[in-house]
Amino acid sequence: MRKNPEADLKLKHKKALELGYIGALVLILIIFMAFRQVEVESETITAEVPEFKVEEIPPTEQIKRPPPPARPAVPIPTENEDVPEDETIEPTEIDLSDIPPPPEPPQTDESANIFVAYDEPPMPIGGFEAIQRNLKYPDIARKAGIEGRVIVNVLIDVDGRVVDAKILRSLGHSGCDEAAIEAIRSVRWKPAKQRDRPVKVWVGIPVIFKLK
Repeated sequence: MRKNPEADLKLKHKKALELGYIGALVLILIIFMAFRQVEVESETITAEVPEFKVEEIPPTEQIKRPPPPARPAVPIPTENEDVPEDETIEPTEIDLSDIPPPPEPPQTDESANIFVAYDEPPMPIGGFEAIQRNLKYPDIARKAGIEGRVIVNVLIDVDGRVVDAKILRSLGHSGCDEAAIEAIRSVRWKPAKQRDRPVKVWVGIPVIFKLK
């Protein structure tokens, strides 16, 4: 018994598949032809570009400084008589006999720098209280309220006399230095002794200025 071709499912499936391909192609052609007539309008987009200003830089001005002055010419002696008078230097004679001689250096007491050892120091007769009793307070120092201590370096000879005096510590220009030296000179001294023999020595004496 033979099969009916119309009843064959495989044959129908193949025809249905072919009809589907044909319908899809027809649909694609219709769509393509429809969009072919559409005009696409182009749109131009303009962007603003900022302007850049280029300024010209002025050239650097070079300062021309004047050249340094020329060094003075060194005069050269010449025996040529044709040289003009304004270019010659007349000889200068200096009489050195009129210049006074330099002053002599001040004389210093060599004994001031010599240390003499002693067994007994020099002492004022009546003690250091005698110096304070004979001390006259300067009026300018008293009115200014100046107080303090003046130290005097005193040279006492073998006879107990004040030969020289120098200020080691001062109270300024108040008259106290002079008053201290005057008070030291106003008293008699026992000379220093070295092995029971009087010697000439320097000694530092303090003089106190104190308002009562």
